[in-house]
Amino acid sequence: MKLLFLACLEPKTGNHTTAERIRSYIESAGHTCVLRHAEEFQSSSDVANLLSKNLEFDGALAIHLFKAGRLLLDIQVPFGVIFGGTDINEDVKVEKKRVVMEKVLLKARFAAAFTDKLKQEAMLFLHCQSSKISVQPQGIETQVAEDFDWTEFLQSSGISGEHVERLHVFLLICGIRRIKDPLYIVESFSEWHSENPQHVLIIIGPRIDPVLSDAVEAVVRRTAGVFLARERSQPELHAAMKRCFAVVNSSISEGMSAAILEAMDLGLPVLARNIPGNTAVVQHEVTGLLYSSPQEFVHQSQRLLSDHELRARVIRNGKVYVVKHHSLNQERETYQRLVDMLH
Repeated sequence: MKLLFLACLEPKTGNHTTAERIRSYIESAGHTCVLRHAEEFQSSSDVANLLSKNLEFDGALAIHLFKAGRLLLDIQVPFGVIFGGTDINEDVKVEKKRVVMEKVLLKARFAAAFTDKLKQEAMLFLHCQSSKISVQPQGIETQVAEDFDWTEFLQSSGISGEHVERLHVFLLICGIRRIKDPLYIVESFSEWHSENPQHVLIIIGPRIDPVLSDAVEAVVRRTAGVFLARERSQPELHAAMKRCFAVVNSSISEGMSAAILEAMDLGLPVLARNIPGNTAVVQHEVTGLLYSSPQEFVHQSQRLLSDHELRARVIRNGKVYVVKHHSLNQERETYQRLVDMLH
């Protein structure tokens, strides 16, 4: 079977990583999967024309109901969809988009959601039958670079001094774009750092929004205790995470944060903003800590520093959770089974 797979393929984004992983599952089952950036197409008629000229395509797949799924509405072969997160968390609030996504779901042979919460929201707002939507959490795998130089990492981020080993490094991992809200906790963190200079925040991730990236650089330059690290390979990032005190998420909206799950897998505590995508994987005081304001972030960080039993508990539970619910084997089996429905 030959499939067209549409997704938002901005480099270094979660959607891109997920799409590549799912494509590998499909191809390992003996199918051909052509992955294309949704932004290459202006409309659903563009995709319909492509498929009419290439009759060997047997089906299609899309990640994100609106950005990619709408482009499949006019094709004559069966297709399936995978919720991206912002489609269900944000785009359903816009009636024009909601109507289009409802049509996509109605026509799709199957749908997949990362969390049960996304499935419930889709059923509620897009009037979809429960039986059409499978819940499949993202599969997680971590790989740590063995030759990673922690001192060089800190120095290249602007941190130097004699006692770097005493620092408590909080790592905020995100592609620099508005939905990730990278400056959300910066001011409060800097105030905390002025009282306790051993606590530092490093923001790391690709420059996806150039305007916002410039603004973040400018703010970081004039803000004590907050630093910006250059983007690293996945194994280097995982090695850096292992040396940090905690991993931070400050997003406005998430489908399912791979960075949170990777932190749990690596044995790190997570401090995550209290939003639906995060609460689906972070249970407060069980698998991590949640916060709803910059001030509460500082408070929860202080708890993590002072309560060693709490820290040990969330690390232990986080690891157990990831191993149980985010297996690559289970994810592979699910997508291979779903794709068979396109025959």
